[in-house]
Amino acid sequence: MLLRGRTVVVSGVGAGLGRRIAGAVLRDGGRAVLGARTERHLAATAGELDPGGERTAHRATDITDEAQCEALAHLAVERFGRIDAVIHVAARDTCFGGLADADFAVWREVVEVNLLGTLRMTRACLPALRERGGAVVIIGTQSAVAAPSHVRQTAYAASKGALTSAMLSLARELGPDRIRVNTVVPGWMWGPPVQAYVRASARAEGVPESEVLGRLTGRMALPDLASDGDVAEAAVFLASDRARAITGQSLLVNAGER
Repeated sequence: MLLRGRTVVVSGVGAGLGRRIAGAVLRDGGRAVLGARTERHLAATAGELDPGGERTAHRATDITDEAQCEALAHLAVERFGRIDAVIHVAARDTCFGGLADADFAVWREVVEVNLLGTLRMTRACLPALRERGGAVVIIGTQSAVAAPSHVRQTAYAASKGALTSAMLSLARELGPDRIRVNTVVPGWMWGPPVQAYVRASARAEGVPESEVLGRLTGRMALPDLASDGDVAEAAVFLASDRARAITGQSLLVNAGER
């Protein structure tokens, strides 16, 4: 029970990784405060994960809006009296392409969500985190340090790379308050987005899905892709006291991809 009695704010709770992380927080004894843009999805997820509603709270939150970030942090304190960790899943990852065809207005939107939105949500949680120390866990991306050859997401990678740089500075800034800041770095992660990619690629190429999947796993030391559940386990570990001496670090969860 790594998180017994702890309150964890989770941003970006949708059908994939955010939901997995929220479920892992509850499984390990914690209380989960869920944020995402769509209230209906949040309510459904909270109801499924915690039918009695005793250990969850949720509020529709757009992390580009400072007042909404502050409202989510306030909800956590109002309902559970504390914030012990914030795990950042919310991101805009649907901007594809490189520099030559870049629409910089769209790139600014990506940076506004992925970089500034994450920092905005972190800052909203700081007063409560400073009361007893805690953890900030950022979900990054391997594409920020090793661009894949067949999927180009330059804006997404750049925004997440900037966020990793910010993480290093925040670890120094917040360390005196016993607030740890780390990044979990997934590679290809088996969950709804990658499943959709495999299906779409197989249809477009007229090949079995297993062939597309094999091209991905062929670059890895382990024979299977890491799952969103694996990434959730790493995030919960870094949010817990088991990681009390770990800060300013990036943890790759990528099945040993080369």
